[in-house]
Amino acid sequence: MRDKMLRLALLLCCWPGVVLPQDYEPDLLSTFSIIARDPATGELGGGFQSKAFAGGNRIVDGKGGLAVIAHQAVSDPMYGVIGLELLGAGLPPQEALDMMVQGDEGRNRRQVAILDMQGRTASWTGPGCDDWKGHHCGTNYCVQGNTLTGPEVVAAMWHSFESSSGPLAERMLAALDAAQQAGGDARGVQSAALWIFKPRTGAAGFSDRAIDIRVDDHKQPLAELRRLLNIARSNEMVAQANQKLQARNFDGALEQAVAARDRSPANDVAWVALGNVYVKMGRNADALAALRLPRNPNFEALFKDSAANP
Repeated sequence: MRDKMLRLALLLCCWPGVVLPQDYEPDLLSTFSIIARDPATGELGGGFQSKAFAGGNRIVDGKGGLAVIAHQAVSDPMYGVIGLELLGAGLPPQEALDMMVQGDEGRNRRQVAILDMQGRTASWTGPGCDDWKGHHCGTNYCVQGNTLTGPEVVAAMWHSFESSSGPLAERMLAALDAAQQAGGDARGVQSAALWIFKPRTGAAGFSDRAIDIRVDDHKQPLAELRRLLNIARSNEMVAQANQKLQARNFDGALEQAVAARDRSPANDVAWVALGNVYVKMGRNADALAALRLPRNPNFEALFKDSAANP
């Protein structure tokens, strides 16, 4: 452990990202964000909105079962890469953050927040970040922002999160909506993203990213982010419908397929799932009707034979 800590300290000192802040100006992430934890499900998450292009490619790093880190303003990937290494080596968030900030010549233009799996937090808002700037950490979350219309933006985020219930992704998105309604980024809107981290919940169980959706350039990025989240939830329901079909629980499969369709009516995958359930139930006319509704003729052609030979 001691040798690993020494290697990390040396890497931190030599990290090429530790440079003057003006070198990072093209990636300026004046923004507001939230990182949060759901102790009941074991999920860690993060979300943000900014007047910056494709901010989702650099603002949040996380590892399921370990921690989530947001680094913004003049963003530096060092905080995510080295931060997770330090936390994985056993440092608590505050010590890890102090070590990274101390070694960063551009620290006055950084804004960083850390939340680990134990619910411990640490935050830094450099004095050189553009006003209004600030952060607030509470039980199982941290919210932060810079270049905001005022302190009410951060306040709206944490008030929303503390008063909400339900799945973590939806709670974080509601907090971002509240922040935008309170004034948001003083420059406007452009990109947004949302992540949920939990071990072995991603594709084929090899990833810890249960949700990883982003909007790179949009006039209403949070509205678009909600549309994408609804598709993701709809697809989750499709998977549940398929599991019930395999167990020959046709009524349960139909209930899940209908819920998937209703959660995202434009998701043609949900309509195909519904059509497939109808086929297995012998309701061929309903199956063909479902396949016509998404206005994707390819699906109707693919399933005609299945409807004829269930």
